[in-house]
Amino acid sequence: MPNAPTEFLRIADLHAFYGESHILHGVDLSVGQGELVTLLGRNGAGRTTTLKAILGLVGQRSGSVMVNGREAIRLPSHTIAKLGIGYCPEDRGIFASLTAEENLLLPPVVHSGGMSLDEIYQMFPNLKERRHAQGTRLSGGEQQMLALARILRTGARLLLLDEITEGLAPVIVHAMGEAIRTLKERGFTIVLVEQNFRFAAPLADRHYVLEHGRVMEMIEARELEAKMGQLHDYLGV
Repeated sequence: MPNAPTEFLRIADLHAFYGESHILHGVDLSVGQGELVTLLGRNGAGRTTTLKAILGLVGQRSGSVMVNGREAIRLPSHTIAKLGIGYCPEDRGIFASLTAEENLLLPPVVHSGGMSLDEIYQMFPNLKERRHAQGTRLSGGEQQMLALARILRTGARLLLLDEITEGLAPVIVHAMGEAIRTLKERGFTIVLVEQNFRFAAPLADRHYVLEHGRVMEMIEARELEAKMGQLHDYLGV
């Protein structure tokens, strides 16, 4: 048996609130260095809120969020990011008035070892071709590539990716899958919220199934085939 990877992220009894709404009800999960895990569940299960709660982007949270051995539950969001976390939100957050390359150069460095522009353009040739195009003129797929590429420039080693294939053409989905596979091979740690299970399944080491703000099941990649019926029940597919 190979040694288990060093734990990069551990969440314990995580509760999160938006105003009076109690969204997360004690989430527990862990992610080892260099692992990719998915957060699965129906809409409203708490997957995106879990990503936001890791970074403190919710109204209130309690519990424990350990990032690379450091407790982050009481830290402000900008300090948590400097622990080496990059967040790619569902809305992408591209600056429409800036060119693709200006968008890439904008984020601050949060950790040493960020990818260079040349490395980015090697991974995403489309962005090199479109580097002088304004954000508004990029296709949805190009914007998604740019959103992912932008956090790779920062030096983040833990990537929180929210629905990165939603609404994309199959050829772009394939390109995103290849990019994520490459990042995993390079030692990045990835938490992926993804509705496209066919996309996520071959990439993931483990799947956490959320329902009503709780982790209901953790499924290892090797168990997936045997537990597909159970997973279908949870996801309603």
